[in-house]
Amino acid sequence: MSVPFPDTASDDGTEARLLAEAAPGDNIGLPPSGDNAPALSVSQLSAAIKRTVEDGFARVRVRGELSGAKRAASGHFYAALKDDNALIDMVMWKGQAARLAFRPEDGIEVIATGKLTTYPGRSKYQLVVDTLEVAGEGALMLLFEKLKARLGAEGLFDRDRKYDRLPYLPRTIGVVTSPTGAVIRDILHRLADRCPTHVIVWPVLVQGDGAAAQVAHAIRGFDAIEPGGPVPRPDLVIVARGGGSIEDLWAFNEEIVVRAIADCRIPTISAVGHETDVTLADYAADVRAPTPTAAAEMAVPVRAELMAQLAAWNGRIIGAANRQQGLAGERLAALVRHLPRRDALYAPQRQRLDDIGDRIDRAQRHRLTMVAERLATRSGALRPVLLARRWDRDRARLEGLGRLLGSLDPRALLSRGYAMVRDADGAIVTTAASARAAGRLRLQFADGEVAAGVADGDTPPPAPKPARRPPPAVPDAPGAPGAPRRGQGELF
Repeated sequence: MSVPFPDTASDDGTEARLLAEAAPGDNIGLPPSGDNAPALSVSQLSAAIKRTVEDGFARVRVRGELSGAKRAASGHFYAALKDDNALIDMVMWKGQAARLAFRPEDGIEVIATGKLTTYPGRSKYQLVVDTLEVAGEGALMLLFEKLKARLGAEGLFDRDRKYDRLPYLPRTIGVVTSPTGAVIRDILHRLADRCPTHVIVWPVLVQGDGAAAQVAHAIRGFDAIEPGGPVPRPDLVIVARGGGSIEDLWAFNEEIVVRAIADCRIPTISAVGHETDVTLADYAADVRAPTPTAAAEMAVPVRAELMAQLAAWNGRIIGAANRQQGLAGERLAALVRHLPRRDALYAPQRQRLDDIGDRIDRAQRHRLTMVAERLATRSGALRPVLLARRWDRDRARLEGLGRLLGSLDPRALLSRGYAMVRDADGAIVTTAASARAAGRLRLQFADGEVAAGVADGDTPPPAPKPARRPPPAVPDAPGAPGAPRRGQGELF
């Protein structure tokens, strides 16, 4: 049977041990002697290495190319610096990363300044960067071209996104620049010389940490002003800065500034640097001005030239109006000369009026003559003998009609002993069936009415309702007008 470690002796002849022995001074604080040194923990060794590295490389400047650049959700920036033969990790904490003057991307050559330290959690060393700068103008131009290509591919520099022309005479102009530099004085002085207008200055930093953020915030602030509010909305925005190196103007190459200008709904003039200076803000703006002074000249026309032009136009308008008035007067005079005289116009109408008057007089006389003749003809029929004869004939006819009417009057029959039978509703009863159906009847005689009931066979008649009785009369001889007629009453 073989053993796992058959050889228990070391190469130098010493015997290998399984259990480590404590050094003589481990428990009493004495310094170790010989090769029997105390064992260090991993944390102790890592701390010792960390102190050694930080003490030896407390401040270093390293030049290299960025690789694996990323910004964490916490705001910290992580990347690696590399060259042809080596690579070292770097970290930039949130406070320093927020103040970067450019956007770090892979492939950019930079110079990082900071201190070297170790990360015990991964047994790695890394560079904690305080400042990060682009390594030279060549690297800045490379970054400029890369950013220009990327933003151009998104369409931020397309011509169809821009206004074709600036407002001719803006009432309010917004200026984004430093409030203390010579730029704002040049702009205000030039505007006052050409055409005084209302200017709103949004003060910002134009260089250094936070400049890009302030410029972008100012542009978006002007764009957010609502028309008709307490602060007038600008009709035109000028983004201006004086000349300088590419590092000085880099804030106007930042992506946040370019996007703010591209998104602005107000026409924008970019006036950054001198005529030879070019920034990405120039590509995004609607118009690029070579200098801030030139931007002021583009913004407004010359007031004196406007007044002269208006005066010239006014003179032309007055001259044209006078010429038209003169021509119209000549045409009117010519027309007046060709018009007929008033008497010639009125003569036919006057003659016609006289003719119509004569015709009316003749017609009236003729009509009166005809009426007189008709009246004379009709007056013969009005003689007294004829009238009396017609009167007697009509009276005799009327008397005959009266006698006929009297003979047809039902009340005349009632005086001869007849009675008119009515039901309770006042309708005339003409048949026995109708009388039996009515039950209660009223008999009208010549001198009044009597209530009666209908009896059929042996059935006694219903009790009559009390009727109004006429006032009692003194009994007279039978047949007197007030005496009751017993003959008719016995029938019912």
